[in-house]
Amino acid sequence: MDLILKYFPEISQDQIDCFTRLKDLYSNWNKKINVISRNDIENLEERHILHSLAVARFIQFRPETQVLDLGTGGGFPGIPLAIYFPDSRFVLVDSTGKKIKVVEEIIRALSLKNTIARHSRAEYLSEQFDFILSRAVAPLKKIEKWTRKNILSGSLNDIPNGWICLKGGELEKEVEQIGEPVTVIPLSRWYEEPFFSTKKIVYIKK
Repeated sequence: MDLILKYFPEISQDQIDCFTRLKDLYSNWNKKINVISRNDIENLEERHILHSLAVARFIQFRPETQVLDLGTGGGFPGIPLAIYFPDSRFVLVDSTGKKIKVVEEIIRALSLKNTIARHSRAEYLSEQFDFILSRAVAPLKKIEKWTRKNILSGSLNDIPNGWICLKGGELEKEVEQIGEPVTVIPLSRWYEEPFFSTKKIVYIKK
């Protein structure tokens, strides 16, 4: 919890308890279904939880904000953000049934009432959301194409509705393919750990 509290000292005891439980939950499930690289389990707090919470440094979701986590995998960034934003609603979607089973069990274990998991592909989703999140799921242009129909009009938050993607490496070509306004922010603006030196948030305004 040291890293999370270093950057998010305002979290409640209930949130601390949830974040603390994540390592045991993922360690136990990973023995049955490999949802996280075995090398990363020991670095869960930094490489998965804190990485996911970078979204909370970029935007503070207002109550009732509707958020889709596309290609959630083992539940990132959706589960850490659902813990951090208990008054927002999160839908976590992945096309791999085994991963969604793990996500459902972790949601149940933490009693996250604001979160549901779905086994689906992006193309089949009909709901609309204020923001669509993803973490290294696909090129930006594909994500936008798959889910443009799923972005709500209007804006509930200080930042207009759109896509918030956690990415790494060189992004120039991906960004060039997007016609809409794109904002790229290095996570090193907020986090000093070396792991984040090549990590970025990409925000695409609808």
